Amino acid sequence: MGIWLELGIFGLVFVFAFWQMHDVRKAQEQTRLQRVREKAEQEAAQANAQEAEQTSAHEGAERPQDAVSAVGKKDAA
Repeated sequence: MGIWLELGIFGLVFVFAFWQMHDVRKAQEQTRLQRVREKAEQEAAQANAQEAEQTSAHEGAERPQDAVSAVGKKDAA
């Protein structure tokens, strides 16, 4: 009779261990997905920052030319 009690306890421990491993795998998957999401957000933010820098650099390059052509137009008139 004692063997059945021991086997029952062993079975419960075994089921509990599998249940815990399942939870660990779910947590690992969530962590992996969160890291992927954060990396994608970071890359998007960097791309937006680079695009903003390029846009401001292009605008800065165009403005002096506009100013020179405006001055030239005033002198010509």
